[in-house]
Amino acid sequence: MDLNALTLLVEIIDSGNLSQAARKLKMTRANVSYHLNQLEKSLGVQLVQRTTRRVEPTEVGLRLYEHGRNICNELAAAQETIISLGEELQGRVGISVPSGYGQIVMSDWLIEFKRLYPGIVLDVLFENRADNLRDEVDIAIRVIQEPPLSVVARSLGNVRYVACASRDYAAAHGLPRTLLELRNTPLITAGVMGRQLRLSAYQGLERQEVTLEPTLISEHFPFLRQGIMAGLGVGLVPDYVVHNEVASGEVLTTLQEYRLSIFGTHLYLLYLPNRHQTKAVRTCIDFLLDKARAREALQ
Repeated sequence: MDLNALTLLVEIIDSGNLSQAARKLKMTRANVSYHLNQLEKSLGVQLVQRTTRRVEPTEVGLRLYEHGRNICNELAAAQETIISLGEELQGRVGISVPSGYGQIVMSDWLIEFKRLYPGIVLDVLFENRADNLRDEVDIAIRVIQEPPLSVVARSLGNVRYVACASRDYAAAHGLPRTLLELRNTPLITAGVMGRQLRLSAYQGLERQEVTLEPTLISEHFPFLRQGIMAGLGVGLVPDYVVHNEVASGEVLTTLQEYRLSIFGTHLYLLYLPNRHQTKAVRTCIDFLLDKARAREALQ
């Protein structure tokens, strides 16, 4: 068995189908299928089970994949060491951040990181997605209740939602004092495509859930803050969105007796356990963890 055949098997299983593996390897699908067949024939065992859309590793295929993945990671690490000798830190880091936390909190961190490491290509996606890591993303920051078992999850701290409105809105309409009143109030909040929006409200060990029908929805949190300040309704946003406005008294909060959550109560940094981490990615992970710890300590 040669290294190219082992690399091909790793890429096929990582990709989940032959077509995607072919694109990443810059080969035709037929060529990928041919080399896979040749590898299985030379070993005398079936390595993957094929369907019209996906390939799934057999038990033997999965064990061979694990060995192959380790070898590929070691080769990548060796190559990186040779390239980086005597040079400034280089490489590419793909990072996916939530639109709100990314815009309001993490932007300054990422700018500072880029200043510290100008040789690193930083590819930042601002998005609210419920799916896991993808090929172009090395690090994903997600607000979720529980991280998937298939990824490595590092805690970045808690997420605290507030129900809030401008002082002018509160004077004209009052603030909702119960979850039912909140449900019938013009709401300003974010959403995730393809997911019904529900608010979880915790009071001690008791949990209540309310389906939301916002009248102003956006993934752009500075815009949501503008809507709240304009008196368009009651905002349901993380506390960092209106921190300064609450401190100045321009924005008032309500339902403080509840711990509110829409997407989850915790922020995690996620990465895949079986993907080789370059020095650039490892440096970025450590940098973000340090920043999050320092921020959490101030709260």
